[in-house]
Amino acid sequence: MTVTTSGPLPTGPYDVAIVGAGVVGSAIARRLAHHPRLRIALVEAQDDVGQGTSKANTAILHTGFDAVPGTLEARLVREGARELAAYAAESGIPVEPVGALLVAWDEEQLAALPRLAEKAERNEYHATRLLGPAELYDREPHLGPGALGALHVPGESIICPWTTTLAYATQAVRNGVDLHLDSPVEGAARHDGVHHLTTPRGPLRARWLVNAAGLHADTLDRLLGHDDFTVTPRRGQLIVHDKFARALVRHILLPVPTALGKGVLVAPTVHGNVLLGPTAEDLDDRTATNSTAEGLDRLREQGRRILPALLDEEVTAVYAGLRAATGVDDYRIAAHPDQAYVTVGGIRSTGLTASLAIAAHVTALLTDAGLDPGPERAPAPVRMPNLGEAFPRPYQRPDLVAADPDHGRLVCHCERVSRGEIRDALASTIPPRSLDGLRRRTRAGAGRCQGFYCGAAVRALFEEAQG
Repeated sequence: MTVTTSGPLPTGPYDVAIVGAGVVGSAIARRLAHHPRLRIALVEAQDDVGQGTSKANTAILHTGFDAVPGTLEARLVREGARELAAYAAESGIPVEPVGALLVAWDEEQLAALPRLAEKAERNEYHATRLLGPAELYDREPHLGPGALGALHVPGESIICPWTTTLAYATQAVRNGVDLHLDSPVEGAARHDGVHHLTTPRGPLRARWLVNAAGLHADTLDRLLGHDDFTVTPRRGQLIVHDKFARALVRHILLPVPTALGKGVLVAPTVHGNVLLGPTAEDLDDRTATNSTAEGLDRLREQGRRILPALLDEEVTAVYAGLRAATGVDDYRIAAHPDQAYVTVGGIRSTGLTASLAIAAHVTALLTDAGLDPGPERAPAPVRMPNLGEAFPRPYQRPDLVAADPDHGRLVCHCERVSRGEIRDALASTIPPRSLDGLRRRTRAGAGRCQGFYCGAAVRALFEEAQG
């Protein structure tokens, strides 16, 4: 097992190479690692796992109630939701089953709620319930005036998307997968039964190839002679409100969906903040993860209607992510047995929820196409640092502090991150390569002061670990 960021890539051919170490690519690597005979490479363009869509989404563990019935996405979200809930409990990934309310603000939206309940039934989700305005405002007293009713979806949950991706990748690496970071695939060809990938770190060869390249999945697909879909980057800007806002909202507050997606929501996060967003802006630039004044103004305008008091709360951060829209309301997963190749494209915001089921589906496609995975052995479980606000942190656990006093020495007071947590992250299986990576692993610097007070101390610990 190796994690590499520099130097030439191994010359010998891998059995399987997976391009893209987002939540889906990492889940596929983890699933294939159940077969110890396989030699597997997980290849990532950036300096860390989960750097694309996986780190910048609305962090919801979906039920799949509103997926298009009968689609592959609907099935995999339904299966993946159950699998991920169990995996999160086993691995220490924070999840809170807060439930969701689809709020109707006019008569047209109100008339759509029964149809959404029927859609949920077709998706094998049977727990929705229509609420009148009195019960709605009893459940959400800070909701803006004028709501006519809602559809209650009790199974919707919030989750930490970053910890999920890191858990998959950590488990994969510990079970023999080679993770190659800073290795963007710039060319691909297949001859003599072997895929040849061109990267700035030299060539990488593999007998089987899985394309989980996210926003660039169509580009890699075309390099291998396919023109099945085109990715349109859909930017979603979000505003993160301070933890003092958390008392204002009890559920995920969803709008009635439109053709562009699920629209602007207000949702609590497992870290104790409140999200407002996302926008839905179709772009040409696959790197445009910047926020804009216009986009944030639109969010605030819609947020004022949904939860007026939220706009009086402090903003901790803003961010933007890009989703891989393809113009089709389904995943674009396809096997090409004659090329020993599987495309995993068009994975949008539900990819987090469906990730484990997608991994099982892709593994089955590979096997059906002729890959002999050999004997199966379940990998040892992982236990991730739980960063959830509703769960005890290390400094609150006398047993941990007694065993290691560094767990009782806070460095970041906003997020209550101890020196021991930072040290452990820096020495982990997949250590951070930047302060941003350290923040995602520990929350250090992610609080209301955004590192103003702890930044120097955190940087010193990071630089000390880098030698």
